[in-house]
Amino acid sequence: MGLTFGFSGIVIAFFIFIVASAVRIFREYERGVVFMLGRFWKVKGPGLVLIIPVVQQVVRMDLRTVVFDVPPQDVITRDNVSVKVNAVVYFRVVDPEKAVIQVARFLDATSQLAQTTLRAILGKHELDELLSERERLNADIQRVLDSQTDAWGIKVSNVEIKDVDINETMIRAIARQAEAERERRAKIIHAEGELQASEKLLQAAQMLAQQPQAMQLRYLQTLTSIAGDKNSTIVFPVPVDLVSSVIDRLTKGSSQT
Repeated sequence: MGLTFGFSGIVIAFFIFIVASAVRIFREYERGVVFMLGRFWKVKGPGLVLIIPVVQQVVRMDLRTVVFDVPPQDVITRDNVSVKVNAVVYFRVVDPEKAVIQVARFLDATSQLAQTTLRAILGKHELDELLSERERLNADIQRVLDSQTDAWGIKVSNVEIKDVDINETMIRAIARQAEAERERRAKIIHAEGELQASEKLLQAAQMLAQQPQAMQLRYLQTLTSIAGDKNSTIVFPVPVDLVSSVIDRLTKGSSQT
């Protein structure tokens, strides 16, 4: 009798073990890659999944987006400036079968690929581009990474450059360059203003020369501005024609002598 109960207990325990080994529960964001006798069989989940113990094995895959930081990378830009750049990469598994079969430790593989891609792409650009065109560089890195990880069943959705670190010597050089650029632009703007003012004065002189009445009006306006309030200057208005005739006579007299 005791042997019977003991044997029954062993059978029940073995049955419970088999059932527990055969039952898998996958969450909504998980999938199970099932292998039968070492060969890929199918992808299952989410929900309750039954497998054949010993004969079938299951690899659990998480389909949620993974975020990881790319360690600071030493990059030499196209204009031979040494900088340290780090970034953050967003990716997820879209094909569990490929992520299990085509690559070992896809997380490490994607991280290493992101580091080499970051150095390769940023090394083709100048420092000014790294500082001012990050959105375009982010898109370039994301596109290259996504194309290379597609064979692994990985989708790289976004890449963001976080920091571009420059040494103190280069920072001072950039500051001097920016100051020189501001001075150059200020001189250009000042020269353009002087040129426009001289052109306007030339146009005004030509118009006044063609219209004597306008010259007389301008003369009266000048007298009015000189003889304004709080001005102790005494002004004797002289007709312009009289001044012109006097100047002509003086000129003729000097030429005759």
